[in-house]
Amino acid sequence: MTARPPEGPTTLVVIAKEPVPGRVKTRLTPPCTPAQAARLAEAALADTLRTLLRVPARRRLLVLAGRTGRWLPPGFDVVPQCDGGLDERIAAAFAHCAGPTLLVGMDTPQLTPALLGPATAPPGGWPRRRAWFGPAADGGFWALGMAEPRPALVRGVPMSTPLTGRAQHRRLTEAGLDVQELPVLRDVDSAADAERVAHEAPGGRFAAAWHALGTGVAS
Repeated sequence: MTARPPEGPTTLVVIAKEPVPGRVKTRLTPPCTPAQAARLAEAALADTLRTLLRVPARRRLLVLAGRTGRWLPPGFDVVPQCDGGLDERIAAAFAHCAGPTLLVGMDTPQLTPALLGPATAPPGGWPRRRAWFGPAADGGFWALGMAEPRPALVRGVPMSTPLTGRAQHRRLTEAGLDVQELPVLRDVDSAADAERVAHEAPGGRFAAAWHALGTGVAS
């Protein structure tokens, strides 16, 4: 019998792409082939979703570009991503939610419930006007949360640049939110990133998928 996921006040959101060769982890090619990169993306997404099943939540939502697959466990609502840039797609994801909401991406398979604990552990870290921000090592962010979603605070933030995280953090603080930071994590964008993340989370599907590639992929 499958254990029931823990409950809490937070809506957990994952924004992701269907792991299709040529559409995901393109910065891993080369040294990976498109098919290898897609296998790594699928493993990273599966690890992320299964981690969130261990995090207390009121609702778990996958905002997906593409179709679901065997990598999707029970317990998630699924809605399609909207068109537009990443800022518009993140804003639209928040628009699906009400109350405390924490969004994460699919690029940090080393994620653990403990890393999200400050924001999600009962009784929760959501006083009025609270925001949570998870900076990424490349200058972006891997997590973004608001006690009450305000999509306008994401729209127009320049995405996928070394200054994205700083710009998003500034947008939150200038809106008068109390921004608390989660630990810095590394996105998997390169073979070196993949090697390091596999070392940090050796028991996950991502690590298994990375090591299964063997010596054919240089780090």
